[in-house]
Formats: sequence, C-alpha cells, structure tokens
Amino acid sequence: MKVLVIMPTFNEAGNIEHAASELFRFNPEVNLLVVDDGSPDGTGQIADELASKDARISVLHRKDKQGLGAAYIAGFKYAFDLDFDYIVEMDADGSHRAEDLPKLLAICSENDLVIGSRYVSGGKTVNWPLHRQWLSRGGNLYAKIMLGSKLNDMTAGFRVFRTSFLKNMDLASINAKGYSFQIEMAYKTIQLGGSTAEVPITFVERVIGESKMSGNIVTEALLLMTKTGFKRIFLRK
Repeated sequence: MKVLVIMPTFNEAGNIEHAASELFRFNPEVNLLVVDDGSPDGTGQIADELASKDARISVLHRKDKQGLGAAYIAGFKYAFDLDFDYIVEMDADGSHRAEDLPKLLAICSENDLVIGSRYVSGGKTVNWPLHRQWLSRGGNLYAKIMLGSKLNDMTAGFRVFRTSFLKNMDLASINAKGYSFQIEMAYKTIQLGGSTAEVPITFVERVIGESKMSGNIVTEALLLMTKTGFKRIFLRK
C-alpha cells in the first residue's frame, strides 16, 4: 500500500521539521510531499534540506500563496503521476497528531474517504478557545443541515482519500480556495457515491506560528454551504 501524505505550507518554518519527524516516527512506511506556497519565512528551504536527507520526502514549490484547495489539488496530481494508492491530507502545524494516522489508514482500504473527526465519540480538541469551538461546531452543524450529510466533521482537514476514487472526480470543478475546500470535497465524495467513515482523533491547537483562519475564509465557507444547500433543496442538484 503506497501512501502519500500531503502537507501544504505557508510560513511553517517553526513546525515543518518536527511535523516530518513525528510523521515518520509513527508511520515509517509513508511518503511525504510538502507543498510550499512561496513561504517568505524559509519553510520551502527547510523542506528542501529535509528532502535531501530523506528519500521519503519531496517538495513542490509554488510561486505564491494560492490557497489550500489549489495546494492540495497540485499534490493530488503529483500522487496520480507516481501511482500512490492513498492520499493523506494533513496540517504541518502539529494540530493533526501523527500518532492518530494509523487509525485512519487501518480502514482506508474499506472506504473512499476516511475523516479524522473531532466530533464523533472519542474525538476531541485541545487548547482551543471557546469561540473557535463554537465556530467549528456551528459550521459543521450548518453543513449537515444544508448539505444533507451524515458526516459530523465535514470541515476536518485530517483525512485519507483512495487515489483511484479521486481520479474519477472532476477536480477542475472545485471552486473553494480556503478551508471550505474540505467541505466541498466531502460533499462531492458523497454525491459520487463514495464510501465514507469517521475515526476519532485529538486535534491540538498549534503552539508555533499563526492560524491561517480568517474572516474571508469563514465567509467563503458560509457562502459555499448556503449556495450548495439551496441548489440541493430547491433545484435537486
């Protein structure tokens, strides 16, 4: 089973080395692709140094910050070209614990999408301020209602896709650029009849660096869910 972990980065110089080390400590058989969007803090150069010492690591450099969705799609195409069987989405800031990944991989052969969920029994968040918890839980509840989904954590960024399934998805039709990319991808998976599962994880708030969450990202997600939800409800699309 060939597994590629994709970590998009922008200004994660303080985290990327530790993230890679932890990944391989708990998952020595996987490969890592760092997709760096021209980080001015030197994240890309640090990733290059790591790759020069470990054949399991590759780096994809992009000229500027183009959004999470575009970074992941670039990583997907890389995985397609090298015939990886499964693709993992994982943050580089330490919020997604490498020790939880084996639980997702344990059932990936039975599903097209496995989500590391904060909101199923056994899942939790650590060190998140109350407003972030409300925002996340409220967003996921709204997504369930508007999109008619049974998934509890559609905004989760820690997940595993079956590569053969993704190859049949029209990635060019994905419009989301920020974290709403995760919602759109989960919804399209359901629309295409893909099998899904959620595994409880512990999400840990980053210690180093700043969150990429912003008002624009929240607005994009809200508009996406509302627009898609109205199409589903009233236009049956």
